[in-house]
Amino acid sequence: MATTHAPALPASRSQLIAAFAAVYLVWGSTYLAIRVAVATIPPFLMAGARFLVSGALLCGFLLVTRRFRPTARQWRDNAIVGGFLMLGGNGLVCWAEQSVPSGIATLIISIGPLAVVLLDWAILVLGRDEKRGSRPTLATLVGVGVGFAGLVLLTGPALQTGPGGLPLIPVLALMLASTLWSAGSLVGRYAREPADPLTASAIQMLTGCGWLFAASLLAGEPARFHLAELTSRAVLAWTYLTLVGSLVGFTAFVWLMKHSTPARVYTYTYVNPIVAVFLGWLILHEQVSPRIFAAASIIVAGVAIITTAKNRKPAPQADAAPSLELEPAPQKVTQ
Repeated sequence: MATTHAPALPASRSQLIAAFAAVYLVWGSTYLAIRVAVATIPPFLMAGARFLVSGALLCGFLLVTRRFRPTARQWRDNAIVGGFLMLGGNGLVCWAEQSVPSGIATLIISIGPLAVVLLDWAILVLGRDEKRGSRPTLATLVGVGVGFAGLVLLTGPALQTGPGGLPLIPVLALMLASTLWSAGSLVGRYAREPADPLTASAIQMLTGCGWLFAASLLAGEPARFHLAELTSRAVLAWTYLTLVGSLVGFTAFVWLMKHSTPARVYTYTYVNPIVAVFLGWLILHEQVSPRIFAAASIIVAGVAIITTAKNRKPAPQADAAPSLELEPAPQKVTQ
């Protein structure tokens, strides 16, 4: 039996400002917190513990409010999505930030919308299902090209050995993380039996921590982790990521999706890099060169074009079944 939802109450201007501030500032600051945390906590172990706690808290809240009733298929689908997002996306970011500055990391990760466009196009072409996938417009392809040019400017000259250079493998890991996050977002979006966003996120966190703990064991992290080496900064950063990054930021995102337009909500994808670069420079004294400023501007412009452009959906067949209402793709909700 379908569940009906009461219409959302109109949001006040102050509520909208507070929610956008949370999404802009909280998610932009998580890359700095990750950089601090992984200085003394192994990356996969740190991320696994984070999502275990935040997922359990969110699940507990849903159980108390009697809103946590996922089906077996929703558990399975979101466990797969959790692997893409938590391990492939967030886990690789945590690993890479051991050697890549937080500002650079978030600029590389911000190519996510480029990957979403190309993967969504591939789903349409390869899947041959008119209800899944979309064909990019010329403006969207221009945005992809602009964003890729910015990425080349950012990473190309810096991929060198010696002082000031970026290590190749961690940079490639960040690109892979962005691609896997985008793929997981699309898997969740096109699920045949989607859960509501809060339930989906709780399952993804709870199952995602399992993927992360498995990776941590395979990498031998528990043997290298010693409580005596923990710093107060790392504990504070982990706590911030768990309680503020995963819960406050995501809750604000879900609320905004009900009270604002997607185009406005997804402006965080080109505000977060600016916040992250500034905080990395201010707090961790990360180097910010004119080339980084130029690359950031180009990447932000490309993402902005993609965000505001509309992809073309194929014309529906006259006898086609009505399309399902799908949950929004989770974009960087748990960084």
